Amino acid sequence: MTIRELIHSSELLMDEKQKDSNVPKVLFYHVSNMEPHELYLKMDEEVNRDTLEIYNNYLDRYLKGEPVQYIKGKEYFFAYEFKVNEDVLIPRYETEELVENILYHIDDYFKDYKTVKLCDVGTGSGAIAITLALEEEKLDVYATDISEKALAVAKENAKDLNAHITFYQGDMLQPLIDHHLKFDFFVSNPPYIPVHQDIDPIVKNNEPHVALFGGEDGLYFYRKIFERVKEVLNDKAILAFEMGFDQKELMEEALDYYFKDSPYQFIKDINGKNRMLFIYYNIEHVHTDR
Repeated sequence: MTIRELIHSSELLMDEKQKDSNVPKVLFYHVSNMEPHELYLKMDEEVNRDTLEIYNNYLDRYLKGEPVQYIKGKEYFFAYEFKVNEDVLIPRYETEELVENILYHIDDYFKDYKTVKLCDVGTGSGAIAITLALEEEKLDVYATDISEKALAVAKENAKDLNAHITFYQGDMLQPLIDHHLKFDFFVSNPPYIPVHQDIDPIVKNNEPHVALFGGEDGLYFYRKIFERVKEVLNDKAILAFEMGFDQKELMEEALDYYFKDSPYQFIKDINGKNRMLFIYYNIEHVHTDR
């Protein structure tokens, strides 16, 4: 069987099963370690037995509901390659927008700082913390996660990408409080899906629930952070969060309670949905929602 015949038959199977017909090529690129242009030139070559066996195994895993990223063991974020497995949430493009806006804020509000101390709470694969450390040299980055297995993945990614991060294992803010740390920039992408909300079965059945669900209304972890976050902030600081697109009103209620004197701003994503929250703690900000 040629590569062309294999991929064509797999694409027909994907159509029949109502699955993504691009997956066969993606998996074959990975199994064969080929770039698209290389594959194009070799489409009429025979598939060797070992490659076919691995490919069929991967395709079967995909058909049974496993995410492609876990099958490949990696995902790209901000053009960096991150290792991922079932212990961490798969990095998503929406979070790249959060990172972009954090970098803009560092340029706008901390341009006179030689060093900006930043923490990422609930780091997972380390995608946010590592990307920020690589993109902005003035950052001194700390990252926490309650999961030792997730931290193991994050540490491996930091090592592979040559990013200097200080990691702590523990529940939310607790390790930062225990080490008496203070930050100029606080970042978190906590679980924000309401526990009873229906979500894609591929996500629900594979990705770690501890990184997905945020209580009855999705804001459990935000409130938990808001309650004590001022203990780990410098006199002036910015807080940045990813959030659910439909949580603005609930978030405003929480902000009125925990940050009644602080300006804040909801930032829309590329699809025009409110997906990012920035809070300006003792910092004047002109364009805010309050």
